[in-house]
Amino acid sequence: MIFFLYQFLADHHLHLPGQNLLRYLTFRGGMAVATAQLVVVAMGSRFIRWMRAKQGRGQPIRAEGIQRHITEKAGTPTMGGLMFLAGITVATLIWADLSNIYVWMVLAVTLAFGGLGFLDDYAKVTKQTTAGISGRMRLVVEAGVAAAAVFAMIRFGEVSPDGVNLSTSIAFPFFKHALLNLGWFYLAFGAFIIVGASNAVNFTDGLDGLATVPVMIAAATFGLVAYLAGNIRFADYLQIDFVPGAGELAVVCAALVGSGLGFLWYNAPPARIFMGDSGALSLGGAIGAIAVATKHEIVLAIVGGLFVVETVSVIIQVAWFKRTGKRVFLMAPIHHHFEKLGWSEPTVVIRFWIVAVMLAMVGLSTLKLR
Repeated sequence: MIFFLYQFLADHHLHLPGQNLLRYLTFRGGMAVATAQLVVVAMGSRFIRWMRAKQGRGQPIRAEGIQRHITEKAGTPTMGGLMFLAGITVATLIWADLSNIYVWMVLAVTLAFGGLGFLDDYAKVTKQTTAGISGRMRLVVEAGVAAAAVFAMIRFGEVSPDGVNLSTSIAFPFFKHALLNLGWFYLAFGAFIIVGASNAVNFTDGLDGLATVPVMIAAATFGLVAYLAGNIRFADYLQIDFVPGAGELAVVCAALVGSGLGFLWYNAPPARIFMGDSGALSLGGAIGAIAVATKHEIVLAIVGGLFVVETVSVIIQVAWFKRTGKRVFLMAPIHHHFEKLGWSEPTVVIRFWIVAVMLAMVGLSTLKLR
């Protein structure tokens, strides 16, 4: 919206003090952080009181889970992801270039997945059960939304000036312009990345602040990736694939970071509200969509390695239990395994944050190691 104002002033040769700042992604990104954080903090206390009044007993806690969670976390409301969505949406609509297809597709995935997560949270709260929407139905809807977003990126994304077909290709880190063109099979691959990222973040969201900070770290990392991949000079210097228009996603990533900062004010241990599926599904979907748009899908597996490990721990646990009747971990996802070993919740959370930072650094190193 603000960017349209700049374009209007420039097209009509009008000049206002400081209007040139609106050209720069760095300025609009910084303002997006501040705007998103302000929106989330401003709505926080009132929203939490309203959610507590509406939800009564709050989010159901798994009876077979960590026993202290049943007493310590009982009555804590969920659906805090709606605060995230408000901050991201407002900041993006104000500060991003709304003529950019990537901005709209990432925002569409975020809101659609958030809506699906809201329905899941609503079912859990109203029925007071940990089982919400059926997993199969949720995956079908997620796959449909993700495939539609990837199709739009392929169909309407800007063409690279060097004629390289990036829209349906996978780029490999550590190699100069190494591409594997999947053709329209990329539609399924891109959808898999988005859906996988969404559910991986959802598995990670199990302790106060555990998913919030790693999501912020991944968003900040991909904000830098988007800025560099969308700038032809930086992309050429780093010998990464130039994606015209992808730089604008840095503003969306900034909005994600700002919303995370605001939400962490209320979600830090002990949490006053949980993000729920409305937050975890939408945030993971957003990061997955950004990775697809910037052609750094494989780098996402590195930067989001914590989410990958959480997901793999669940897959291993379920598969091995079905086969042998025994468990590999004391409890899955793996953060609960460490709680069962005697680690305190803050210890698990902070150590996992440290791992997320380390993985982000490794992911960023792929930009130069070519």
